[in-house]
Amino acid sequence: MKKISAVICTYNRYDVLEKAIESLRHQTLPEEAFEILVIDNSPDFERSAREGDRYAEVKNLRYVVEKTPGLSNARNVATALAESEFVAFLDDDAVASPEWLEKILEAFGTFGDDVDVVGGRIDPIWEKPRPPWLGDELLGHVSVVNWGGACRIADETEWFAGANITFRVSALEEHGGFAVGLGRKGSGAVLLSNEESDLMARIRAAGKKTVYQPEARVDHLVEAKRLERGWFRRRASWQAVSDFLMKPDEQAKYLGSDWDQLIGYINSMQPRERNIRALQLPTDDPAVFRRQLGAIYTLTRLSLGGFGGLEESRYA
Repeated sequence: MKKISAVICTYNRYDVLEKAIESLRHQTLPEEAFEILVIDNSPDFERSAREGDRYAEVKNLRYVVEKTPGLSNARNVATALAESEFVAFLDDDAVASPEWLEKILEAFGTFGDDVDVVGGRIDPIWEKPRPPWLGDELLGHVSVVNWGGACRIADETEWFAGANITFRVSALEEHGGFAVGLGRKGSGAVLLSNEESDLMARIRAAGKKTVYQPEARVDHLVEAKRLERGWFRRRASWQAVSDFLMKPDEQAKYLGSDWDQLIGYINSMQPRERNIRALQLPTDDPAVFRRQLGAIYTLTRLSLGGFGGLEESRYA
């Protein structure tokens, strides 16, 4: 039995996949101690099989063509196939540091059986220069993770991203794996997320702990197409959908404050922009852009709830 399974789930990303696999082939952990699982979810099954043949000589690599679409499903398939105690997920456009797997195992060993999740640091690889409107508060939208400090039990407010997260296999089995109603499907037209957050919440509710291990570091590509304001607006809207699907019963908790923030943002605009145009207003000011995304998020979430429960007095 291997110590750990390094998993890459991919969809039509053969241009970057090779670098991700190569980073796993050059780990400080001995080859016999881990396996590499590639779950190819691409729609052209014949090409997927051909791409897999390229790695036939890699002794500790299994290349699986998975025809059912969806990232959450692909991760669940990998979990079922894993021949180890832990599954470490790496995005297909990420490059793991040489000591990545070694540092993950070190974290589990240090903190013991109460820990079911280890998340690591994710540094960006900018495909084009970072734009001025992209403030630090929004870096999580492109999976940049750096909580600072040393390896430690993570605070409940400290989240991890799927580009660098490891689970104990028994915990995934116990909690039903990743919710297939959340997470990305296909080429990215649907930006559903929260599959990791949902699973971590279930694990923490069961009394288990999560660890942040900054030395288990990966570099992650931030594509040029994600460095456009339009992509971030879509991302904010889909985040609202993801949050609503994850906890629909909590909708009423945010209604009043969300509405006030939405109206406050629109009213802060020039008179001719105090309408839906405010949601598309170009700006290089990171604070203004962040408020714009908050307004888009709020409007989407309120729309999903049909504005139910919102006092009519707030319309005055």
